[in-house]
Amino acid sequence: MNHLAKAREVFDIELAALKAVRAQLDSSFADAVEIIVAALKQRGKIVIVGIGKSGNVGQKIAATLTSTGSTAVVLNSVDALHGDLGIVNDGDVILALSYSGESEELLNLLPALKRFSVKIISFTGNLKSSLAKHSDVSLNVKVPKEACPFNLAPTSSTTAMLVLGDALAMAILEARGFTQKDFAKHHPSGAIGRAMLLKVGEIMRTGNRNAIADENLSVKEALLVMTRAKSGSLSVVNARGKLAGVFTDGDFRRHMASGDNLLSQPLKKIMTPKPICILETALAVEALKIFNERNIDDLIVVNAKQEPVGLIDSQDLPKLKIM
Repeated sequence: MNHLAKAREVFDIELAALKAVRAQLDSSFADAVEIIVAALKQRGKIVIVGIGKSGNVGQKIAATLTSTGSTAVVLNSVDALHGDLGIVNDGDVILALSYSGESEELLNLLPALKRFSVKIISFTGNLKSSLAKHSDVSLNVKVPKEACPFNLAPTSSTTAMLVLGDALAMAILEARGFTQKDFAKHHPSGAIGRAMLLKVGEIMRTGNRNAIADENLSVKEALLVMTRAKSGSLSVVNARGKLAGVFTDGDFRRHMASGDNLLSQPLKKIMTPKPICILETALAVEALKIFNERNIDDLIVVNAKQEPVGLIDSQDLPKLKIM
């Protein structure tokens, strides 16, 4: 048995399934998005129901929806008939998942759900199924075949449901105008939260660790300032205290080759003018973007007056856990 070949075969089958489901998308998808957006505007929520593997997929879809600002909960189809139906309110949207569309436990729940003023959206592989007939909108997740050699274990079909759920969540996100700042509010912990909620002023080096020197200072004296700050770069300021340039240990090595009494030269003659900088009020995620795009080691932080007030060293980022 060639395990690697089998793995690739499963990928091929499931990729083909996703392409098939993508081709089946029609106006029903847009209808589903509009129904959910309208419900959320009225403070309604998305209630997800499903049995077995479909229920497991529903858990992930609910998590994705909730994390992107669309309130979603999972309702156990069996427990619902024993009191948990209290989670449903008028104005909610029911997202029902069943590949066959004939899951007995789910069908038994439909009459109870119909007593509420709710809309039902279903993910099913059979648009003629009982579930589809009782739904306001049905989205087709029919796949050519499962990745299981017996065509029995839910594999391709659950992958298709999962991806369709992601597509629905992203379309709703966009339709509701959900922003990056909104996303940060829902992820206050972990690397995402730290990068998106922290301000540059909270992570920069300041005081003795922020090397600053006047543009007329000699290179020799500037090197001493950098050494005391244990920094590989130095912010160069003009007579008004505004950022004029940057001098780095890399600049020093490059100029050493040219000689010309480098140590006695004033910084303004060898500094790099108009260096890349960032405002102290900017989000840390903006600093990350600059590091990734500009391939620099240090980033100068300035205030609104363009005065250098701090420094972000790329080596500090892993310790801050925002990378």
